[in-house]
Amino acid sequence: MDNQNTRNMILAGVLTVLILLGWDMAMRYFYPNADAPKPAASAPAETPAANGESAEAAPRTREGGLTNPADIATEARDIKTALASPNRVKIEAPGLSGSLNLVGGMVDDLSTNRHTAALDQAQGLQRIYSPAGTPAQQYAQFGWTAGEGGAPVAVPNAQTLWTAPAGAKLTPQTPVTLSWNNGAGVTFTLTYAIDADYMLTVTQGVSNGGAAPVAVKPVAQINRTDKTAAIDSFNVHAGPFGAFDEVVSFGPDYDELVESPTTAMAGAPNWIGFTDIYWMSTLIPEKPGAASDFRSLGGGIFLANLFYPQATIAPGQQTQRVTRLFAGAKETDVLDRYEDSGIPNFGLAIDWGWFRWFEKPLFALLKWLFEAVGNFGVAIMLLTLIVRAVMFPIAQKQFASMAAMKAIQPKMKALQERYKDDKQKQQQEIMALYKKEGVNPLAGCLPIFLQIPVFFALYKVLILSVEMRHQPFALWIKDLSAPDPAHFLNLFGLLPFEVPAFLGIGVLALLLGITMWLQFKLNPAQMDPVQQQVFAIMPWIMMFIMAPFAAGLLLYWITSNVLTIGQQAYLYSKHPQLKAQAEKDAEDAKRAKGRAK
Repeated sequence: MDNQNTRNMILAGVLTVLILLGWDMAMRYFYPNADAPKPAASAPAETPAANGESAEAAPRTREGGLTNPADIATEARDIKTALASPNRVKIEAPGLSGSLNLVGGMVDDLSTNRHTAALDQAQGLQRIYSPAGTPAQQYAQFGWTAGEGGAPVAVPNAQTLWTAPAGAKLTPQTPVTLSWNNGAGVTFTLTYAIDADYMLTVTQGVSNGGAAPVAVKPVAQINRTDKTAAIDSFNVHAGPFGAFDEVVSFGPDYDELVESPTTAMAGAPNWIGFTDIYWMSTLIPEKPGAASDFRSLGGGIFLANLFYPQATIAPGQQTQRVTRLFAGAKETDVLDRYEDSGIPNFGLAIDWGWFRWFEKPLFALLKWLFEAVGNFGVAIMLLTLIVRAVMFPIAQKQFASMAAMKAIQPKMKALQERYKDDKQKQQQEIMALYKKEGVNPLAGCLPIFLQIPVFFALYKVLILSVEMRHQPFALWIKDLSAPDPAHFLNLFGLLPFEVPAFLGIGVLALLLGITMWLQFKLNPAQMDPVQQQVFAIMPWIMMFIMAPFAAGLLLYWITSNVLTIGQQAYLYSKHPQLKAQAEKDAEDAKRAKGRAK
């Protein structure tokens, strides 16, 4: 075997290793339910454990939510019991529904009206908040701690029963004020207002009707369990996050908080809270001056805190502190609207990453197409058509360059033979030949490189955008953000077993392999047999690699392949010499393969 073939074999081996590594990453990071179970720490005595901690936590999913069957059953039972309490004020708004808990004066029951918990709408709305002590606990609480100086003051706590006006209901038109008097002349109030989306505005008031000044420190807090947390992967963060001095920080993660139970963030908080892939809960101070931190209480319970400066209230005086609470879906338009209203970088709560300058416009175009045609699958196909149309002139240049490269092959071979013992001179003469003939050897790679950002951007859009969640295409494709559910090995769901991720080849994956194979068949054959073999097996390797990805991403790639095949056929008709050369190369490759045997 000569040196060239040796290099080709090494290249093929390296490509195979990279493909296998990429496959493993796909299984671990992109396929739902791919994360391994993690041990759960025991809850401290003062922390309300969610109905007892199991010895081992259930696996997290990409979307988040309870996965342990026992937890799911317990949650349903406990929610029913908690919401049956008379100490609740109903919440009815276009974006959110639920209730305020008069015990503790907290927000612990919220569901988003625009998104269902599962593809099966019978499973109800997507729950954002659940009461303390339930397996899915997550809630927001607003209160005070006693300050320094002034008369001793009793402040409300998590067991305090607040008073609400008779018949109170929180709607965008009717704010609700809860009140509590500490028996010493000091009255505390919590006034809740809600908008049409996912924002509550909470005004913490203190009125001193006593005879001496009192000092208090307002606080606001989000409390959540990590049982419902989404997978925190290398490309999409799920966990504590916020904006500090107008810089968005995706971190720390839950494991880091367990190791360092109190983590203060550098900079003044613009907003702070917890995020999953599609949902988030954040506290937004109305005025500067707050401090913040994240905390782990043990037992998988975590806090995001806002601490306000001390306020001293003289007799007959009162004070207020306003905090906004976002609890809902990370809808792009909604977050951008809140950012436009003054919340710094709120639109970046979606973890677009450094490529957002391209991802957000691509998503805007995709959404516009969806609004025009009413189907996200069709919108993806139209987007692909637009991308291919934009790159068509480049593809024409690519084919012209391929034709020119084929035309100078005899001259190149002559130079290679003439300077076979002087590689440096050989390269110089070949480059001079390129310049003389006006050929760019890299022109053929340009369309591929230009498609990479589009592919990556669409991938991020599919996994990040709640707008794409549960969006159907046609026939069996009911959710474009999830993998193709139709697997050959279980006869498309007819056989009662779960197909392993690495064998989950569906209809879309097979179509991807076939269209890629057809596309490669139309390309000119490689002169080197090893390279030709690598190109021959590449479509089927990619079929396995891409099978676990979102169906919408496969739909984009299949459409792109089909358009490329049509484009190749058209351009071959414009460059008949290239088609003839491709057919000749294919015949030469077959003869070379026959001689090798």
